[in-house]
Amino acid sequence: MKRIVFLDYIRVFACFLVMVVHASENFYGAPGSTDMAGPQSYLATEADRLWVAVYDGFSRMAVPLFMIVSAFLLAPMKEGQTMWQFYRQRCLRILPPFFIFMILYSTLPMLWGQLDAATSIKDMSRIFLNFPTLAGHFWFMYPLISLYLFIPIISPWLRKATAKEERFFIGLFVLSTYMPYLNRWCGEVWGQCFWNEYHMLWYFSGYLGYLVLAHYIRVHLAWSRSKRLIVGTVLMLVGAVWTIYSFYVQATPGELHSTPVIEIGWAFCTINCVLLTTGTFLMFTCIKRPEAPKMVTDLSKLSYGMYLMHIFWLGLWVTVFKQTLELPTVAAIPCIAVVTFVSCFVTTKVISFIPGSKWIIG
Repeated sequence: MKRIVFLDYIRVFACFLVMVVHASENFYGAPGSTDMAGPQSYLATEADRLWVAVYDGFSRMAVPLFMIVSAFLLAPMKEGQTMWQFYRQRCLRILPPFFIFMILYSTLPMLWGQLDAATSIKDMSRIFLNFPTLAGHFWFMYPLISLYLFIPIISPWLRKATAKEERFFIGLFVLSTYMPYLNRWCGEVWGQCFWNEYHMLWYFSGYLGYLVLAHYIRVHLAWSRSKRLIVGTVLMLVGAVWTIYSFYVQATPGELHSTPVIEIGWAFCTINCVLLTTGTFLMFTCIKRPEAPKMVTDLSKLSYGMYLMHIFWLGLWVTVFKQTLELPTVAAIPCIAVVTFVSCFVTTKVISFIPGSKWIIG
């Protein structure tokens, strides 16, 4: 299948942003936390507050971008393809590397003392239930798998739906993205109560909205290149400012915060994150090159393996740039992200030369 060039650029961009997010989390995790933010957060200085808000906030589009790229390519599934054929292809593509790295994250950190034997045994015993203790970034795999499971279900509707019908679905999805703010300011709404979490818009919420949005952009959005660029830039800027400010305004330095509270605007299905993601995606659709540079294509092909392994490299470079060199936050976060990105690319590229490497890095 011919590669869609702008999607390669998005994969590379989103993969890098994931590493920016996790580099940033080392500057607001509570004392004693791992390489990723825990239930409580602590900003030591005003500089940490500002630059975590800017770098991490802007990068929160990474996960939704990956969701949109997957939906853009896979939904609806091919004519004549059965549900089971679709599932088989997806499972063979993502599950073997996923489980290999689950095992690695459950065992390898014992070599450098980051994991004890009891935790390792517990992680291994729960490998079919949830991600390991030191692989918090694997949470993403479960909603992605859920999206794959649902694509055959929604494909018949997507083939027949009109632009107006898809806009109706997207409108309800957008309305659902206000729920975190409504719950914060208005309490339980639209049927929510202590014994019922399934509110009125439950079935229009979550990453399914990004799936329908991706299909609508691919099939129904007939805007010119200049209109996509202008509208995309405006949406991206509005979403970025909103997402960055939502954290900055709450994260008072020197105080212990509840992470879910100060990250309310960083949830991937909030309206500001939808604006940020949609705007950025529209901007990337303006790329009309017949093919991407080989480096971009290579990075895109290796991005899954890079995502899987990056926490291994991240911890090392956090030690170097934050603790040993003691760079200021404004420089440390991008340095950690860039060097982690390069390290992951080199590692996955070397692995790619091994026969059968697709079972390890995808």
